[in-house]
Amino acid sequence: MMFLIRAVLISTVIVCGLSPVSVAGETDAPLVRATRDPHTGQVVVTEGGRPVLQYNYLTVQPPPGYVESIAEGNRRYARARSNYIHPLYGPDGELLTQDWSVDHPHHRGIYWAWPEVDWRGQRGDLHALQTVIARPTANVKLHSGAEYARIEAESLWLWEDETPIVREVAVICVHRAGPEGRHIDLAFHFEALADDVALARRGTDAYGGLNIRLSPIQQMRLIHHADPAGADPRRAWSDSLGIRQGGNRSVGLAVFEKGGNSDYPGDYIEYPDLPWFQPTFPARGTRHVLTKGKTLTLQYRLWIRPGGQTSGAMYERQWDLFNSALEPTSGRMRP
Repeated sequence: MMFLIRAVLISTVIVCGLSPVSVAGETDAPLVRATRDPHTGQVVVTEGGRPVLQYNYLTVQPPPGYVESIAEGNRRYARARSNYIHPLYGPDGELLTQDWSVDHPHHRGIYWAWPEVDWRGQRGDLHALQTVIARPTANVKLHSGAEYARIEAESLWLWEDETPIVREVAVICVHRAGPEGRHIDLAFHFEALADDVALARRGTDAYGGLNIRLSPIQQMRLIHHADPAGADPRRAWSDSLGIRQGGNRSVGLAVFEKGGNSDYPGDYIEYPDLPWFQPTFPARGTRHVLTKGKTLTLQYRLWIRPGGQTSGAMYERQWDLFNSALEPTSGRMRP
């Protein structure tokens, strides 16, 4: 059942870590563009005509023959999905993410979801597309410009595909590539529409939160660093390195968390055999209860660039750049 609602989306020009910039003039084509694919309706971001990523806001059905290729016991996870990033491309057009994997049919590029969503004494699995699922509301805004492209998209979490329990606004800001690579800022805003909605990782100590399923990587290295408690500032980052699908040189895809996120820094989880890595939320052994009238905001930055592991000083610089960016304006999504 689809719910169409009106919403005031949170202002995100400064979420992107930039001062407001002028939109390209009427006679100038924006360099970084966010547009709807005329065939699929999905949001495609390009820079200078080259693809950067696709945000699958609308529902994506399994490819022909895919379900039949999945072990019978796992076919219930080979479901249509929406609200995720795939494909994400590297600097030379390398494929960085994977969707529709045979081993874990519910894995879907970069997506923000929890395997334990509790409501009214029942448990759904947004991660594995069971019982609760995010559905688009058709409330989406796109911006293209000289410095960045921005997507604001609203979804509702529907229980049994019927009852809305959470309103979500996802903000994806794709910056123009520069000498140090490309930054992609992610901001997720969640507000309860029902009482007693709680989020947790699998078993409260495994995966959940910002999930990143990578494409196959040659010569792969997964790296994580977190400063000890009490450090000021307390920096943390994760990185994946190696030769990506369709490429012939190493590419890094790093993740930085906003220091103001709840339960910062998130516990680090990796599964090299998939491959998969992520900063998790909430903290180990806890369940985060969403409260009506109070928005949970989680912010991250992806850093994509050619090359291998960089210096600790450069990771620190990248963390500082992200965390010195202006915070989003306070506000509340309203129906």
